[in-house]
Amino acid sequence: MTAWDGVMPFYPQPRHAAGFSVPLLIVILVFLCLAASFLLILPGIRGRSRWFWLVRVLLSLFIGAEIVAVHFSGDWFVGGVWTNTSYKAFSTARVQVHVGLHVGLVGVNITLRGTPVQQLNETIDYNERFTWRLDEDYTKEYVDALEKGLPDPVLYLAEKFTPSSPCGLYHQYHLAGHYAAATLWVAFCFWIIANALLSMPAQLYGGLALLTTSAFTLFAVFAFASVSSVPLCPFRLGSAALTPHYGASFWVTLATGILSLLLGGAVVILHYTRPSALRSFLDQSVKDCSCQAKGNSPLIFNNLQHEQFKAPDLNITTVL
Repeated sequence: MTAWDGVMPFYPQPRHAAGFSVPLLIVILVFLCLAASFLLILPGIRGRSRWFWLVRVLLSLFIGAEIVAVHFSGDWFVGGVWTNTSYKAFSTARVQVHVGLHVGLVGVNITLRGTPVQQLNETIDYNERFTWRLDEDYTKEYVDALEKGLPDPVLYLAEKFTPSSPCGLYHQYHLAGHYAAATLWVAFCFWIIANALLSMPAQLYGGLALLTTSAFTLFAVFAFASVSSVPLCPFRLGSAALTPHYGASFWVTLATGILSLLLGGAVVILHYTRPSALRSFLDQSVKDCSCQAKGNSPLIFNNLQHEQFKAPDLNITTVL
C-alpha cells in the first residue's frame, strides 16, 4: 500500500477544526466594502451634511449587515464547559477538554478541544456541524457522525438534538430557527424599502418602514426566545454540567430591533413636530429658495406656455 501525497489511503486522517463561516465572512466583507466606499466619497460632501450622511449611512449599514449576518452565525444559544470526560466508546481513557455548544438558526455546532490539544497520541480539535435546514436531514448527519467514530462528547450533545430524542429539542429549535430566519428576511426587505423612502421626499413612509423592520426583527427574537419555555435537558459531560445561555447573535439582534424602533419612531415624531429639522438631517431641504436673490426681491415665474397662447398684440389699420 503506497502513500498518495503523504497520506495513507483507507485510514482515518486527523481532524481539524472548521474555519470561519464562509457565508458570514462574505456578508461582513460586502458591507465593509460598502462602508469603505462611502468613506472615500465622504470628503466630497460639504458642510454639516457630511456628518448627517455619515451617521445615516453607517447606522443603516449596521442594521442591514446585522440582519443578514445573524442568519449564518451560530451564537444564538451557546454554552461551554471544561471537563474531564471519556473520549471514545468502549474505552476507559479520559481526557481534559473544553466542550462548546453553539446553536444557530439552521443548525448546531459542537466543538471539542483538548487541554492540551495533543492527548492520547491524537489531536483533539473538533468542530462538527449538524444542520436542520428544510433540505437537510439531521438524522442522517448524526448517523454519519456515528459511522465516523466521533468522540463521545460530540455524539452525546448531537444526540440530544435528534428528532427521536426524548428531550424534544429538535422540534423546538428547528421551528424557532425557521420562523426567526423567515421574519428576519422580511425585516431585511423592509430595511431596503425604508432606505429608498428616506432618500425621497417620503420621510413619514420611510419611518413607518423602519418601524416595520423593527417589528419583524423583534418578532424573530421573540420567536427564538419561545424555546426557553421548554425544559432544557441536563447536559452532563463527565465531571461537569454544560449550561447554555443566549449568545451574542441573540442580544445583538435584540439591540438592532430596539435601535430600528427608536430611529423609526424619531422619524415619525419629527415629521409631525419638526419637519424642517428632519429634512435638514435627511439633506432634503428645499433647494428652490436658492434661486432667490439675497435681497428681498420677489420671485418672478414666467410661464412659457402662457406666453405661447397669449393673444398677439396686433395693430390693424383700415385704408378707405
